[in-house]
Amino acid sequence: MSVTIAIGDIHGCLTELDNLLDLIDFAYQAGTIIFLGDYVDRGPDSAGVVRRVMNGPQSPDWRWIALMGNHERLMVDALAGDDENGFWLHNGGEETLQSYRGRVPAEHLLWLRQLPLIHVDAYRIFAHAGLDRRLELDMQTEQTLLWRRPQPEDDDGDFFGRHFCHGHTPRDENPITRGQRSNIDSGCVFGDRLTAAVFDDAVPGGPTRFLSVDSRYRWKA
Repeated sequence: MSVTIAIGDIHGCLTELDNLLDLIDFAYQAGTIIFLGDYVDRGPDSAGVVRRVMNGPQSPDWRWIALMGNHERLMVDALAGDDENGFWLHNGGEETLQSYRGRVPAEHLLWLRQLPLIHVDAYRIFAHAGLDRRLELDMQTEQTLLWRRPQPEDDDGDFFGRHFCHGHTPRDENPITRGQRSNIDSGCVFGDRLTAAVFDDAVPGGPTRFLSVDSRYRWKA
């Protein structure tokens, strides 16, 4: 079975990411992994998470696709001087700077700035936060893709003929599929779990299973 596996919000939790990747490698030999963004902020090792995802898979049988999350946007903008009120620092940016020992390498910033906002395949759409079905798929805005929270109407119908997988809105319960939408942010940085959703590339619809690892860390604002 050819698989695509989406991984939810990591937020600097490198140990949990490594454990989840080991679990995926044990269960599957090849496929595509899509990271849904929010690699940085709040957790203990944002620098390590960015470095790990930047370096890519250790096996040529895997393809990795990394998407941008709203926290990457906050970080890039803040380090460019666009954070007059300190919003990024108060939302986990301080922990990120600590993990970088106060200096973020230029190659990391370049990588973060160039991350795509959306990935679409034959049966699914992947983005960090949300979609606006009132607009065509190629007309989605960055604000929607990075910041939108699920709305009641998102549980009905489909998303441009596909299943939609996202993170961004943390759940302190299991990841959830409602209709043609799956939210896989299971609150890793808040002491819950880091989750991956497994999709069969040959079959339309939602995940065939979820893989999760427990978190060892809880961020305190």
